[in-house]
Amino acid sequence: MRRTAITILIAISCWCVEAQQDFATNIRKLQYVLGAIENLYVDTIDINNVTENTITNVLKELDPHSVYIPQKELQQANEPLEGSFEGIGIQFQMLEDTLFVIQTIAGCPAERVGIRAGDRMIEIEDSVIAGVKIQNSEIMRRLRGKKGTTVRVKILRAGIPDLIEFHIVRDKIPLYSLDASYMTDKTTGYIKINNFGATTLDEFKKALSDLKKQGLKNLILDLQGNGGGYLNAAIDLADEFLDKDKLIVYTQGIHQPKSIANATVKGNFEGGNLVILIDETSASASEIVSGAVQDWDRGVLVGRRTFGKGLVQRQFILPDGSAIRLTTARYYTPTGRCIQKPYKGTDYQKDLEMRYEHGEFMHADSIQFPDSLKYETLTSKRIVYGGGGIMPDVFVPVDTTMTTTYHRNMIAKGVLNKFCVQYVDMHRTELKMQYPEFKTFLSEFAVSDNMLETLVAMGNEANIEFSEQDFQRSKELFRIQIKALITRDIWSVQEYYQVINQLNRPLLKAIEILQDRELYTRTLGKTR
Repeated sequence: MRRTAITILIAISCWCVEAQQDFATNIRKLQYVLGAIENLYVDTIDINNVTENTITNVLKELDPHSVYIPQKELQQANEPLEGSFEGIGIQFQMLEDTLFVIQTIAGCPAERVGIRAGDRMIEIEDSVIAGVKIQNSEIMRRLRGKKGTTVRVKILRAGIPDLIEFHIVRDKIPLYSLDASYMTDKTTGYIKINNFGATTLDEFKKALSDLKKQGLKNLILDLQGNGGGYLNAAIDLADEFLDKDKLIVYTQGIHQPKSIANATVKGNFEGGNLVILIDETSASASEIVSGAVQDWDRGVLVGRRTFGKGLVQRQFILPDGSAIRLTTARYYTPTGRCIQKPYKGTDYQKDLEMRYEHGEFMHADSIQFPDSLKYETLTSKRIVYGGGGIMPDVFVPVDTTMTTTYHRNMIAKGVLNKFCVQYVDMHRTELKMQYPEFKTFLSEFAVSDNMLETLVAMGNEANIEFSEQDFQRSKELFRIQIKALITRDIWSVQEYYQVINQLNRPLLKAIEILQDRELYTRTLGKTR
């Protein structure tokens, strides 16, 4: 471990032939410093920490996305993109120092042994976890483990006085890229993707096929909040929308030759009307798909300017099992736009905060692009801009009409979430009996005034100052969020989005555009 930094530099030196002499001098310098610290420093030090800090600081000097990942964090960092982890397969929530099982993942170990939603986990391997302060990360550490190994847990179940002991054999647990897919009307389908991982294309194809059977002609692809993932997954998804041989993206760096990715075989949605939803947290792979669709005038982008992450990282595993993700190239859209926003001499981490303060989330005209960054789309010759992020074709401001200080406090202090968990815990059986199908629940269930009064009382108990004015302004927001959270806990995240999307203004705008064929074609600069 102590020689890790030196090992990195020696490996990289093979790629830096032009600067060989200077590089060798720097290697000796770093080796001398680390050796002096280890052997001569006045106090006892952990040379492993010194080495890791050295690597971290070296990478910080390069760009915001070149990072060091310690060995113990590497597997967890890769899990969302690889599409699985090894564990027992439950969704849980810690509420008042008690672990509530919110859902069991279908077909996974916890469900197979009979653990149910609503169960309270009291012990893991004879260690009590209820009533003690314990972090979610520690719970996950204890429940996860290698496939085939066993973990013993004890559960408290409503109506049963004694604890029930379960022996759960861990297995592969799938992680999905696709959060939801459903029809918004008779001809328009909605698909939300949360990241670009190893299974994204397969999940998308299945969802699209299912929606086509329900009459899909138009598609809304929701990439809001999607921070990216694998480059190849983004290329594969864009390939679904673009004709063969059309350029999707290219990458290039000083030490990386230009690499071009073109659309290949016929995609599954090259003809229908397409709208992509984006916002300020849509980044990287999301921007590749959005940029390619916009540059080819293939679909309408709705929302707000994307994050602006256009740097390509490669992961290098180090001898001790840790890794670095090193930026090796930049992304460029088909018109040649660089996606990456400036980072030299800027407060990169506060960029979104500065955009908000500048008014960019509320007004499209707050965003100014210099003429030097002007490009033309490849079919309709519409004006688009480079310089960081993808600007949508139709701007939709952040909706603040129902947000208040009182609402934010109820969310931040966990009161809203606590209310929903307790409500489902008390009423799960009767809700399932009254609403055996989600469609019935969606159309008939309403959050009552009595439920809101209970919520307010819980807020008072949590010492959240009540404001009648704020409450009235946020009342409908509370109703929709409560219904959505109850939906998630009884059904799944798929149904959750069908409720919470009542608040999704870009989605509502997208539906409006797709219902007006003339507006859709005009936005793309085309004629019918």
